[in-house]
Amino acid sequence: MTSIERRPDSQGKVRDIYDAGDNLLMVASDRISAFDYILPDEIPFKGEVLNRISAFWFDKFADIVPNHLVSIDVNEFPAEFAEYRDYLAGRAMLVKKAEPIKIECIVRGYLTGSGKKTYDADGTVCGIKLPAGLTEASKLPEPLFTPSTKADLGDHDENISYERCVEIVGADIASQIRDLSIKIYSAAAEYAATRGIIIADTKFEFGVIDGKVTLIDECLTPDSSRFWPADTYEEGKVQDSYDKQFVRNWLLANWDMTGDAPHLPAEVVEGTSARYIEAYEMLTGTKFESMKENK
Repeated sequence: MTSIERRPDSQGKVRDIYDAGDNLLMVASDRISAFDYILPDEIPFKGEVLNRISAFWFDKFADIVPNHLVSIDVNEFPAEFAEYRDYLAGRAMLVKKAEPIKIECIVRGYLTGSGKKTYDADGTVCGIKLPAGLTEASKLPEPLFTPSTKADLGDHDENISYERCVEIVGADIASQIRDLSIKIYSAAAEYAATRGIIIADTKFEFGVIDGKVTLIDECLTPDSSRFWPADTYEEGKVQDSYDKQFVRNWLLANWDMTGDAPHLPAEVVEGTSARYIEAYEMLTGTKFESMKENK
């Protein structure tokens, strides 16, 4: 069984979501997206790695913020999904239903990516003025909360100011998601540093459950974050990474971003899978072994 025959009730770039009564079943596929495009090739074990990394962080930071995780144990999933146990093992989580907050909560701890481009142009990142003299991969004076809109599938997210975030969700919710995002990122970055990983930036998503702001979707995965190996970090150059920057770099060198996304070479597919697995093992301190019975 390589998928669920039933059509998902909703679908993101890499996740399929099924209504499960009081809860949702969120399934992380092996699809990969970059620059808001879904690529034609899947990355082996990617869905399972990302799902289990999220579960690791949800458990680790449960005292900082409530999250939507109910279980990743297929034996605790509703009976209607029993026939798909092998496919779902490791890659799916049962979660509480939430009212999503329509903001991507991005936290940047280092200068890179789109932030580096705007800094080079006018000394700012998402409208926030930064000190002169920063370069590629410079650590920022403090983590920056740089929200964006949560675009529908097929559309592109748009960076917005904090003031615009307040206009969209209200001052109370905006301040909560800003403060929680920075608090979670800071705690995660401190922990990851002890495991040899620099978390350059990440994005969170929140919802409301029983009137409380709650961490939802994925958390601090190689898809939602930039993970750099600390032992090769060098300010002033583009860093090696454990995340999908490996894919982004190949696309930037080989595609003009028009038409359909190209197929990835086998070495990029295999290399990306290996990087994801290595990130899991470094962060959790445990060897990755797939939960699937038929690997």
